[in-house]
Amino acid sequence: MATLYQLHSTMDTLRRSTEEMSRTWHNGDSIVLLGTTVAFIDWLSAYLNDNEIDGITAIYALTDDVAQLSANTTGKLNLDTKLTGVLTDAEWINLTQDRQFDKVVTIAL
Repeated sequence: MATLYQLHSTMDTLRRSTEEMSRTWHNGDSIVLLGTTVAFIDWLSAYLNDNEIDGITAIYALTDDVAQLSANTTGKLNLDTKLTGVLTDAEWINLTQDRQFDKVVTIAL
């Protein structure tokens, strides 16, 4: 079974949040980026590498959170190639209840 991590971090807490996640990470786990966390996806990638977090099944963001970014920022972040999917609120709720995940962990430091 896998874990779905819901990561809600500012740039200031992203490194520490990733360190927290690394303590229980298993190959095959997935991540949902909440709030402004999606804007720091490149930093997240670097911190994941620093903490030797690999074997990520999927990385998602919420439609409303991506919509808060300017078109210029979204283009520069190249989210289409970095995210597995962008979820509506209903899809997010369904994902948290998906049987593939035996637990959902929210990290918000």
